[in-house]
Amino acid sequence: MNNKIDKPSLSLLKEKYKGKDYDDIIERIVIDNYPVQYAIGNVPFYGSIINVDERALIPRFETELLVDIVYKKLKDNSSILDLCTGSGCIAVSLKNKNKSFNVTGVDISDNALELASENAKLNNVDVTFLKKDVLKDYKYDKKYDVIISNPPYVKLSEYVSPNTKYEPQNALYAGSNNLVFYETILDYAKEILNDKFIIAFEINSQDGKVLKSLAKEKYKSAKVSLLKDYNKLDRFLIIENE
Repeated sequence: MNNKIDKPSLSLLKEKYKGKDYDDIIERIVIDNYPVQYAIGNVPFYGSIINVDERALIPRFETELLVDIVYKKLKDNSSILDLCTGSGCIAVSLKNKNKSFNVTGVDISDNALELASENAKLNNVDVTFLKKDVLKDYKYDKKYDVIISNPPYVKLSEYVSPNTKYEPQNALYAGSNNLVFYETILDYAKEILNDKFIIAFEINSQDGKVLKSLAKEKYKSAKVSLLKDYNKLDRFLIIENE
């Protein structure tokens, strides 16, 4: 399947590439399914500009909607923990929206953390980035009001667009158990959250009912909501303890 390039993207590519380089990048996009976003080098994301390359996943529209859902629930000075931060798009855009937020982004990848730090600098925001294995290391020196995460959740058997082959595969696929990040984070989240909290996940639409049931079992006193994306698919799990 060949990529199609929309007119705005084509204009941006013409600005960036000249002569033979332009012909080469167009061929790579159309024939080899190289992501247009990587070729351009950045994407707009919830009011911020996020640089993108093969060090991290390309931010999706669904994730932008997750950020909007959470942002509208937050108060000034909220402390936010962004697990599996990748490019830093969630952490950076939330901090960019409200400078009073205290935001920490966590990832296991040195490459992703390097890119996330670059994006914080690009948007002139102060975000703390930590290297941790989210599945094993959950010790923090403070508590948070919010955990937000878009972890790896694609099933190994699931069809994905051919251009995802250029993105870090461990940021897409969680392995044989695509729920492992949600199960693990839900197990330890109470230990690093304040009494009033929000947990917000982007999820695989096929797993909505299972994850909602799991969240209700572990957080009996909290409000658990399953929200839909632009395509009316179950995409976000929100847990609130008010």
